[in-house]
Amino acid sequence: MSDTTSHTPPPAAKPLTRRFVPHSWFEDVLAILTGTLLVSLGVALFNQAGLLTGGTAGLAFLTHYLSGYSFGTVFFIINLPFYYLAFKRMGWPFTIKTFCSVGLVSLMSGLHPKIIHLSQDNTLAMFYVALTGGLLMGVGFIVLFRHQASLGGINILALYLQQTRGIRAGKLQMGLDILIVLASIRVVGWQALAASVVGAFALNLAISLNHRPGRYMTV
Repeated sequence: MSDTTSHTPPPAAKPLTRRFVPHSWFEDVLAILTGTLLVSLGVALFNQAGLLTGGTAGLAFLTHYLSGYSFGTVFFIINLPFYYLAFKRMGWPFTIKTFCSVGLVSLMSGLHPKIIHLSQDNTLAMFYVALTGGLLMGVGFIVLFRHQASLGGINILALYLQQTRGIRAGKLQMGLDILIVLASIRVVGWQALAASVVGAFALNLAISLNHRPGRYMTV
């Protein structure tokens, strides 16, 4: 007669749960300074090369090229109406951080040209600036997004739709940015327009690949 031994199966492993740890105010300050520095440097590169981008920055570039008013001043003013949407949809903390971010980009974009200067002698340099500046701005946007901040305008709309509808912010902004750049065909030449499209693609590709809802653990 053989004994039958019952084996109790081991308890199923509990799934790992993500614990979201909010950023401290000090981390937010450093992130906003870092993000706005990167974005404003990309803006300064675009400005010196005579390129365009999308969103409210693109509208500010158009106004700057047509009127001669400084990009920083126009960019700050264009974003003013969007703070109401930011407050109603995203809350005070997001609105305050966005206001500070827009102000810093407006200020820093005017300081960079006093430190760096680009050669505009060849087309290759223009496309290099478009790629480099686009990636700089894209990474800067990601830093701001991760800390619940933006640069107003279309950024606010893109972040809101990503949080409420699951629409990828990068893809939405890429489509709108390309439309704005194409609408500017009469303001810049074909070479600058083509380079601007490359810059818009690089900017939004960086956001689309690196800022997906549900992928990252910190807020």
